[in-house]
Amino acid sequence: MKQFKGRVVTPGEVTAEAVVTKNGFNTLASLQMALQFGDKAVKCGDQSNRDLYGKSLLGKALCLPQTIGSTTGGLVLYCACSMRKNPACLLFANHIDSLAAAGAVLADVWVDGVSMPVIDMLGDEFLNYVQDGMKITIMPDGIVQVE
Repeated sequence: MKQFKGRVVTPGEVTAEAVVTKNGFNTLASLQMALQFGDKAVKCGDQSNRDLYGKSLLGKALCLPQTIGSTTGGLVLYCACSMRKNPACLLFANHIDSLAAAGAVLADVWVDGVSMPVIDMLGDEFLNYVQDGMKITIMPDGIVQVE
């Protein structure tokens, strides 16, 4: 087991299986099939992201460097939470961008019964260490345990 310390963007405690991308995460392209077309498994629909394409994101610990794409990113994250089609948590190696942060914070404040903890600034070492299928546990103080 290895621990990493990041900055808490939205609080929470969760344990989930990791899905990892070394590429930027296009929120709209990745979640569009689930949000607009009823994909219950919430499979990543972004064909440009070879690490995640076709993999289920529902209830997973999404490990990523940063989000990319349009200004809809924050709204997409908020909608995913409100529809209960969100990852268990978002773990950023880099700083979170303002749009993704806005969506995560809005969901945390406005969506009852859904928790999607977000930790950023975990560093390149985190993203190089974590692999698909590893068990991730998030602590309230921003400690992320990887097993």
